[in-house]
Amino acid sequence: MTKSIMPNGDVRECYICKTTSNLERHHILGGPLRKISEREGFTVYLCHWHHNEPPMGIHHNRKAMDALRAECQREYEKSHTREEWMRLIGRNYL
Repeated sequence: MTKSIMPNGDVRECYICKTTSNLERHHILGGPLRKISEREGFTVYLCHWHHNEPPMGIHHNRKAMDALRAECQREYEKSHTREEWMRLIGRNYL
């Protein structure tokens, strides 16, 4: 398991609400990009409520999901270029 690039992304608490119970590891870019998320450290811990429960769960809230993806891109671009992000992901979230 690769270390998360997100600030406190490896801390065992919900990235959103800071609770320490019912945690699930979230791949910020899923689907066909899930393996890239795993390899590059695009992961955070979320409580079940903020991960998979509507309406606040990240998988049910496009605005929250895109905000987390934008934050991930900002973190990645601290040590890589926008061109590297685009080659890797193919979409700009900023």
